[in-house]
This record gives sequence, structure tokens and C-alpha cells, in this order.
Amino acid sequence: MPKLIEFFIFPDFQLLDISGPIAALEMANRLNSKSYSIKLVSKNGGLVKSSSGVALDTLKLNNRSSTDTLIIAGGNGVFVQVNDPQIIKFIQKGHMKCRRIASVCTGAYLLATAGILKNKKATTHWKNGADFITKFPDTFMNPDKIFIKDGNVWTSAGISAGIDLTLALIDEDLGEQIARAVAQQLVVYYRRPGGQSQYSALLELSGGIFSELLDYIRKNIDKSLSVNHLSDIACMSPRHFARVFSAEIGVTPAKAVEQIRIETASAILESGRGSMQVIAKQCGFISAERMRRAFVRNKGLSALALKQSSF
Repeated sequence: MPKLIEFFIFPDFQLLDISGPIAALEMANRLNSKSYSIKLVSKNGGLVKSSSGVALDTLKLNNRSSTDTLIIAGGNGVFVQVNDPQIIKFIQKGHMKCRRIASVCTGAYLLATAGILKNKKATTHWKNGADFITKFPDTFMNPDKIFIKDGNVWTSAGISAGIDLTLALIDEDLGEQIARAVAQQLVVYYRRPGGQSQYSALLELSGGIFSELLDYIRKNIDKSLSVNHLSDIACMSPRHFARVFSAEIGVTPAKAVEQIRIETASAILESGRGSMQVIAKQCGFISAERMRRAFVRNKGLSALALKQSSF
């Protein structure tokens, strides 16, 4: 019999929290026929509008004994739902009846409000990590993880991380070969490298008085980019430059250069072009070994492991 995967949504939910996991389950069914059946439920049933304005049709809440896995969506609307006793009771019953329960993004707030995350390890969107810790100090929150499994309770990071979580569920159910094939069909990582805070940090390496300098670094990543050289470009003394740069960007000049080198190397590695030695030279690393150490230090895995974990 197909495993019934039930998704709970609510007004102002995040559409990708649901559409990403459903796409992964659909692909699993194509590769391994009749593995899953899918249901969408909401408090009152009928059409439920997402934060994007797109609405999905749902069934009314009903704690079916046949539900294998209950997945709770996230989104801005979750902060209204945590105050609804009927929804909290539904989630608590789902936890008791289902083999697994999971949340995507801020859906973790509903699990925590229902008492399901007490004394458990969990994650949520990196922006909500500090707030979550304040509200639920009895949860071991790690906002740098893409997803976390603690017993039969799964939580995932923001939005697209719901796909990562679903791939892990498929792996648990159908094995690594099917899960990896699903990832290939979706053109996503089978196991995404690094943590979500590392990705968000790279996005923030921009703006302010050093925008042009950061662009210069990206365009000249294969060159020696010492503090002295960069301070000349910025028309500052090396000491003053290092101090102002760190205050403005949040990391030292050397760390920023290293992160941009890794970002550039990751893109090349994912495309499958070139040897480790060639890629290291293109990205300004002294050697392939130096690049390997930088990847381990920043991503928790080597450049070679990243290449192998890509499609």
C-alpha cells in the first residue's frame, strides 16, 4: 500500500514549503510506482490561499489512522495558527497516530507549541532561530542545519529545505538509490553541503562602501588578494582598511576573500568542469590541498566530496 503523506496548510502559508516536497514525492512515485499518496488538509477544508496568492484545495482536518507522515507547512500565517487550540490538538493527535511528523521552515513553531519539540533537537529558518530559542528554551535549536531528525520528529530549515527533508524521508523509505535519482530529476543536491547560515552569509557580503571592492574581488578571484593590495584599491592604510572592512561587512578581508573563492569554486565544481588542481588555480587557492582545507573549514566537507554530492 502507498504511504499516505498528509500536508497541513493554513492561510498565508509558504507555497514552496508544500510544492517542493510534493514534487519530490511525485518523482519518487515515477521511479518506484505507488510509493506514496498525498493529501492536503486545512482547518476548514476548501481553498486555502498561500502568501503568494495562489490557493490550494484541501480536505478538512481529520486524524486518519492511515496517515503515515504528517508534514506541517511554514509561512507568515503560522503565527496566527499557534493560538488555535483546535489546530494544536490536531497536531498532537497526529504525532501520536502517525509514524513520523515533520515541519518545514517556521512550521516548527506549531510543533513546539504542541509540545512535540520539548527536549528535542530541531531547526527552522535561520532568521527565526534567535526568536525561536527565546520562545521555546526547552528545544535544542540549531538554526544552521538544513534538516534534523530526532526520533520520529523531523524539522527543516527555510522554504527550499523542505525538498532536502523530503529526500531524506524518501531515502529512509525507499533507499539511497531512489532518493539520489529523485534529486537528479529535480536538479537539486542529494545532500546539500554546509549549513543554511553559511549560504545566507554569502548573500550578505555586499552593499555599503565596499560594494565596488567586493565586485573587484569576484572579478579577480584568481589573483593574490592580500590586505595590502585590497587596502590600496580602497585608498586606505592596511590597518584602517582591515578595521573598517570588518565593521562594515562582518568578517575580516581575508575571510571574505576565502568565502568568495569557495563560492566561485563551488559553482565550478557543481558544473563538473576541470580537475581539482585547475579549479584551485582558477579560484586563487595556492594548491588543491589548500582549497580542500578551506572547504572543510567552511562547509564541513572537502571540495571533492562536494563535487561527488552534486548531481
